[in-house]
Amino acid sequence: MVEKKTGEKKVEKREVPEYKLKIINDLVAKIKKSKTLLLASTKGLPSSQFHEIKKKFRGKAEIKVVKKSAVLRAIELAAKPGLDPLKEQIVADVAIFFSDIDPFELSGMLTDNLSPTKAKGGDIAPEDINVESGPTDLLPGPAISELSGVGLRVAVESGKIAIKLPATLVKKGEIIKENVASVLGKLNITPMKVGFEPIAAYDANNEKIYVGIKIDKKQTLEQLRYDISKAFGFARNIKYIVKETLSYFFAKANTEEKAVQKLIDKQNAVAGETQQ
Repeated sequence: MVEKKTGEKKVEKREVPEYKLKIINDLVAKIKKSKTLLLASTKGLPSSQFHEIKKKFRGKAEIKVVKKSAVLRAIELAAKPGLDPLKEQIVADVAIFFSDIDPFELSGMLTDNLSPTKAKGGDIAPEDINVESGPTDLLPGPAISELSGVGLRVAVESGKIAIKLPATLVKKGEIIKENVASVLGKLNITPMKVGFEPIAAYDANNEKIYVGIKIDKKQTLEQLRYDISKAFGFARNIKYIVKETLSYFFAKANTEEKAVQKLIDKQNAVAGETQQ
């Protein structure tokens, strides 16, 4: 349809195709009925991995990959309280999870389904990347200079290359260089993780949006153990009595009672010898 406006300027008015309306209406219905709406990055995620994870989440979450414009329009039409700011988190290469599972639990499930993969030049090391000493399956030749070129001490043993000393090739947070990535690949070291990376989530029950919800269970547990130990030490220092500290105070009191009794016995023995 073509319409005329002031100055004889022609403006084309296009109708939204039926299939696009169907996609948007489907998204609106899913947004309205779901307790959790989670955005996750699919950047670098192989198609095979995508479908594998999708199967694992069957019955737990429905996963959709649609154009950004369709998601933005669906959020507007759904008009759920507190949902609108989620639009700021929608980027390219994003998937939407519709679920009734708690957002943080769902994020943790995504972390559990990350798979190890080889590093590429330009990747950021998620942790220190270490190479242990010992034999390899590499034959002598160009590989010797490659391994030596990244700082590894090598030698030939029984016809194969052996690494003589352990080494840290990349520190956590550093960029992995092309030559280092090549060596790691030859050594079958897979420091990277591939899968859905949680970006943000909407909790319909609390009408809140959570950003930065990637859950690292291992790191979280380590931090929790550290915090508990610090809290326990603080409670002992201020002599705070709770069931968790009672055993410590009883044990300390028992030790001190024995020490005092030993001192008393020693003094009594000295007094007895003096009287004689």
